Amino acid sequence: MTQRGVAPYIALMKLRVVELLLVTTLPALFLATYASNHAHKYPSLKLTLATLIGGTLAAGASNAFNMIIEVDSDRKMKRTDKRPLVSGEITVQAAFGFALALAILSLVIFFIFTTLWATALTLIAIIFYVFVYTIGLKRRTSQNIVWGGIAGCMPVLIGWAAVTNSLSLTAWLFFLLIFFWTPPHFWALAIKYKDDYAAAGIPMLPVVASIKSVQRQMWLHTVGMIAASLGVLASAHMPVWIWAITILIGLGFIVQLIKIDSADSGAAAAKLFQWSITYLSVYSLLLVIGVLVA
Repeated sequence: MTQRGVAPYIALMKLRVVELLLVTTLPALFLATYASNHAHKYPSLKLTLATLIGGTLAAGASNAFNMIIEVDSDRKMKRTDKRPLVSGEITVQAAFGFALALAILSLVIFFIFTTLWATALTLIAIIFYVFVYTIGLKRRTSQNIVWGGIAGCMPVLIGWAAVTNSLSLTAWLFFLLIFFWTPPHFWALAIKYKDDYAAAGIPMLPVVASIKSVQRQMWLHTVGMIAASLGVLASAHMPVWIWAITILIGLGFIVQLIKIDSADSGAAAAKLFQWSITYLSVYSLLLVIGVLVA
């Protein structure tokens, strides 16, 4: 089937997913800039654009490779059966060439405009998402997103390394925050679409475990997420009012989590999924504001 402009290629990148990665990259840039030199609160525009553009391309490449590998699974899921490789808008060969070009371009941008350490971490993130998560874990364990989610934590480290060419305690605590945030965020979505995942033979936790069991594991990760969130604030010396707001949005997350085992767990899970996005977005904004008012 003939190619249909750029839209199917953009769809391969799953930019709505990429947005969340950029949300965490930006505060990492601000925190690293301020931590390395308290006279500067703003990362340079050139470095910021290079990191965000390079990160978008790297994540887009990873998502495109993911769609190539999972095209047969996508055909079996109502949520994904309109994706461009399933519909035939793009051939696998064209998609592979596009994904490879994105990956190479992202690494070139990081190498030229940021640091060697940020470039290396970007390459690790791509390899981890494609080979460790998509190929190695996703179909083999219900804990796939726990360990596979490490790829989604990498933008925090990449942003920090782009500024300092090193990593600090604050960067690793931010990494842990995303690590613990990812499973409740994704399992909430998987509860809503568990029939899709079951049809595709993908053992997401809500497919193979009871809703009570899923909720218990969500609780463990949520506690870790809130603890890591406060750890970042302590390490970065954020003001008390940011601690107060973080605790409030954390309580909001917990309120939504409590409702997961209700009769309408699908609707409750959808609300938790949206709240998880709100939590990460508001928290990231708070970190940027905290640097600016310091």
